[in-house]
Formats: sequence, structure tokens, C-alpha cells
Amino acid sequence: MLKKLLIVLCLGAVAAAAWIALKPAKGSSAPLTVFCAAGLKKPVEEIATAYQKETGTEVRLQYGGTGTLLSQLRIAKQGDLFIAADDGALADAKKLGVTREEFPLVNQQAVLAVAKGNPKHIDSLAALKSPNIKLALANPEAASIGRVVKKLLGSEWDALAAKAAVMKPTVTEIAADLSLGAVDAAIVWDSVIPQFKGLELVVLPALAKHTEHATAALLSSCQHPAEALRFARYLTAPEKGGAIFQKHGFKNVPGDKWAARPDLIIYSGGVNRTAIEKLLQQFATHEGITMTTVFNGCGILCASMKTMGDSSNPKFPDVYYACDVCFVPPVAEQFPEAILLTEAEIVIAVPKGNPKEIHTLADLARPGLRVGICNAEQSTIGYLTRSMLKSMNLWESVSKNASSQVPTADFLVNQMRTGSLDAAVVYGININNDKTHFDAVPLPADKSKAVQPFAVRHDSPHQQVGHRLLTFLREHRTSFENAGFVWKGDTAPVKSADLVLPDWLKQK
Repeated sequence: MLKKLLIVLCLGAVAAAAWIALKPAKGSSAPLTVFCAAGLKKPVEEIATAYQKETGTEVRLQYGGTGTLLSQLRIAKQGDLFIAADDGALADAKKLGVTREEFPLVNQQAVLAVAKGNPKHIDSLAALKSPNIKLALANPEAASIGRVVKKLLGSEWDALAAKAAVMKPTVTEIAADLSLGAVDAAIVWDSVIPQFKGLELVVLPALAKHTEHATAALLSSCQHPAEALRFARYLTAPEKGGAIFQKHGFKNVPGDKWAARPDLIIYSGGVNRTAIEKLLQQFATHEGITMTTVFNGCGILCASMKTMGDSSNPKFPDVYYACDVCFVPPVAEQFPEAILLTEAEIVIAVPKGNPKEIHTLADLARPGLRVGICNAEQSTIGYLTRSMLKSMNLWESVSKNASSQVPTADFLVNQMRTGSLDAAVVYGININNDKTHFDAVPLPADKSKAVQPFAVRHDSPHQQVGHRLLTFLREHRTSFENAGFVWKGDTAPVKSADLVLPDWLKQK
């Protein structure tokens, strides 16, 4: 117990010392502070230098074993980014509330490193147990490689650890020992071997099928998220950090095309506006990006995309948040996958007290009634209304009373407020906050639900930003529910090609 307490106190002292050393000089602009796994030191250092030269923002780097860094972060609770070498450490950081947005950087595998030419013919775990082989391992309490290998090898790890010549806190230290000839073999990340002269890789079957991701994550303690996220985007950009990782022998995970201030283009159906407009502004500020947002009827939005021809057009949207799944098939090629985020009910809006005693869709066909419906070619709710009425053989009779066919339901609500309509088919959300003036007449349950899919364009240059926006929206479920939506956003993605519409709703 005393030993554990001493370790914690030592880690606390290291964390405090590291933070003091990283404080910017008085009067200077605050630099970014990045805690980085030691195995990624060379590429990250080069990337940080290039970033500082290009943007003028100083990046200060603190290196160590991933486990050691995480212990420091728990105590210090300061800094901007954490670059972890394995998925498990990142998951731990997330559980502890230390990290937020994540940026996968590279894929890594645990391998055996030996001297060039493998002079001692070490090619298996059994060979490592030979008495004349000096083995170096990384401490699983401090370094990701040690933690991962210990888990993968199980009982074999105990035998190797018992006879290891050295056990050190970072993967670079044991690789350096091997490079200097102090040991005969070391278990390291495959990405570490190209960083040291005279080393050769040996694949061990017990480790070969497992891959880990080195990932940069925004720290919850970050005081400058827009600037930190900009550096994270630089780290992952294929033509910036990605190229440098590749140069150093890493298998990088491509991120978004580099832009100091990306412009995310969003097309959204009008019904979603009340729930997401403020959230979009918050996200843009947090990310340090701009947004071009277009709210309109989904028929108009789809027609606009078709007019552009294909997604090579720079104005083609990166994100599409439709009013219903029925308006995904027309653009499924560009948006092949979607999250069914929310659901909205379709109702008949009538003046408070329902003076015309309208109770069903059939009542909308009564002579002399002034009915408002949306344009079926321009909007989702218009298309759903027409399809619903046609399936009930009411389209011809009701459309005769349709004195207004507009692109979005909010136009109909405004017309009802002026007294120019007796009833209108709208989303319940459109009148949810004005119950003193309107009543809602429910429609058949099997035909009155619109489901809103959120999709990121598969070839968007800002695809990762789009997915982070989705994550951000999912974190704000209450904003949607307060607006009157039913939440569905915890479900798995669906393929656009697999969306099955009922026969009455299929576009002819």
C-alpha cells in the first residue's frame, strides 16, 4: 500500500513539474500543450514545427509512456491534446472524462524487433525464452505497448517478464537499447522500427492479428478548443501531418483535406431548423470553422443537388439532414449511409377549439373549406401528404380545396395565423409552441410519422468534421426533444440502399 502511495505521489510531482515547464512566458500568447506517446515523438515533433511555421501558433510537446501521461493528466487537469498510442488507454481517458473529440492518426501492430539480419535467429516466443537471449520489454503500467502485449500474450507474458533483461517506461527506450546492442530483442510497435538504425522486424503469430490506433484527443481541460482542434485537423490531413507520418514509416489514417478554417456546407429540411440552428452555431464556434447552412423543402434541396451534377461541385453539401427517409434515395449515391436521428409527427393544424370540427383527412374534402398543404415536388411533408391522401383515395377531393401549396410547413402556419386557412397539414413541431392559437388533429399512426435521417457525404473533403457534428448533435438530445421531436439517434447507421419504404410512399 505504501509503495502504491509513493508511486502516486511521484506521478503527481512529475505532472506538476511538466506543467510548470510548459507554461508560456508572461505576456506571450498561450501555446498549445500536447501530451504525446513517446513512440510518436519524431513525426509529431516535425508536424508541430511545420504547423508553428505555417500558422504562428506555438506547440509545446510533453512525451512519455501513454499510461504515465494519462496519470499526469488526471492529476494536472491542464493541457490541450492527448496523443495516446493504443485504444485501451484512450477508452480509459474517455471513461475518466479527460478527453473529448478523437482524431485517429495511425495504425500500429506489436512486433518483435531484432538486430539487422537477425544474427541470433530469434523468430518465436519460445526463442525469446532462451537463457542466452536478452529481451527488453516496456512496462505495462507506463507504456501502451507493454499493456497491449501483456493482454494479448496472457500467461506467456509472465514468463517473458520474469526473464526480461530490462523493462522500461517507453517503447523508444527499449528500441534504443536494442539499437545500441544492449539487448538482443524487444517487443515494440512496428512503426518504431524505422525510427532506429540497424533494426529488423519479426512478426509473431500471437500478435500479428491485432491492430491498435494511435489517436489524438481534445482534452476536457482545453481552454482553446478551436485552436487545438485546428492542430488536430493538421495532424490528420493527408497532405500535412499524414504525409509526415508516412515519411517516418507509419500507417496513417487519412483525415480531412487541410483547411485552416473549413466551410461545412449543410442542407437541412425546414422542420429541423428549430432544433439545430443554435446547435450549429455552437459547433462552428467550438471547432473554429464556418458553416453554409441551407434550410428548405427537401424536394428543392434534392433538385439543387441534381442540378449540380455530382459532388465535384464545390457547393455540393457535405451534410444532408432530410425531413424524412423518402428523400434519401434521390441522393443515395452521394450519401450512402445515414443515422435515423429523429422522428416528427404529421398532424392537421386547426384554429384553437377546432371551429370547423375537422377530425379526419376526409373532412378536408368538405366543400368550401380552405386547406393548406405543401407542394409535393418541393417538400417532404408535401410529398408525404399527397402520398397519404392518394393511398386513401382522397387526393383529388382534398386538393380541390388546397388554396395554398407552399415549399415548407411554416408558411402554412403563418397563413393560418392571418385567418386565410381553415386547416393545414403540418408537422406537430410547427405548432408545438403555439398551443394558445392551434389544436392538432392526429392522423393515422401508420402514415403520420416522418423520420429524419442525418447523412455525411462519402467523398466530402470535410467528412470527419461532418461526423463530429453528428456526435455533437447526439450529445444534445434534449434540444431535439424540447423542440417536439421523438429521439431515435442512438441506433446504428443504415445503408441508404437498404431503406425500405412502404408501397404507398415509394416515389413513382
